[in-house]
Amino acid sequence: MGPRRSGGRPRFFARRRVCSFCVGKVKRIDYKNFDMLRTYVSDRSKMDARRKTGTCAKHQRLLATAIKRARFLALLPASPTHFTIGARPSR
Repeated sequence: MGPRRSGGRPRFFARRRVCSFCVGKVKRIDYKNFDMLRTYVSDRSKMDARRKTGTCAKHQRLLATAIKRARFLALLPASPTHFTIGARPSR
């Protein structure tokens, strides 16, 4: 056990996040809906962790598969420097 807190502020307890897919009763995550998938990918083109997004384990696995499929079809960027033909690179 750590040192005892005497007085002062009470400890901060973060509110548990609820899985948005469970709330919406989503059975399948569509890899073609890249606007939705983009919210679960960081600015460095990495998948966000469950801690950050609040998804449950089941939907995080489905989400990971959908993101990988979208990357394979070039709907989502595979790296932060990836850009499509005709589009301007972001600096």
